[in-house]
Amino acid sequence: MKKILVLFAFFIFSLSTINAQKIEMKKVFGGYQFKQNDKNLTLSRMQEIMKDNQEAFDLVKSAKSNQTWATILGSAGGALIGFPIGTAIGGGDPEWALAGAGAALLVATIPIVKGFNKKTTKAVELYNAGLPAVSGNFQPEFNLNFKGLGIGISMNF
Repeated sequence: MKKILVLFAFFIFSLSTINAQKIEMKKVFGGYQFKQNDKNLTLSRMQEIMKDNQEAFDLVKSAKSNQTWATILGSAGGALIGFPIGTAIGGGDPEWALAGAGAALLVATIPIVKGFNKKTTKAVELYNAGLPAVSGNFQPEFNLNFKGLGIGISMNF
């Protein structure tokens, strides 16, 4: 009886690990939104999911670096543009050279963001292509049944 329970537990565990879900991509303003099982994914979570697929993992890791640089440059550019505009609104003498430098930083983020989008979509495509051919919708339901003096387990799918 003990061997049967261990075998059954192993069977359930193997089903849960084989049943990998695809990552879905949805185009949104400024990039993509990634979901798995109707839950939004962050880049950190995508790295965890893709750790078994080395090529996809490396792409997501590189994309995360792109995102960090784009955030830093974009924030600095926005601040450099906003400071002279705020000075002008406040009635002071604005330094428009700062706004020009800020605009240059914002323009520099465009290829970085494009690289980020390209790397993440490629990583998702590689990850999804590497999944086993098991149906993504396979979610068995296990029930413990009692009948008279007997006990049984049923699986519905």
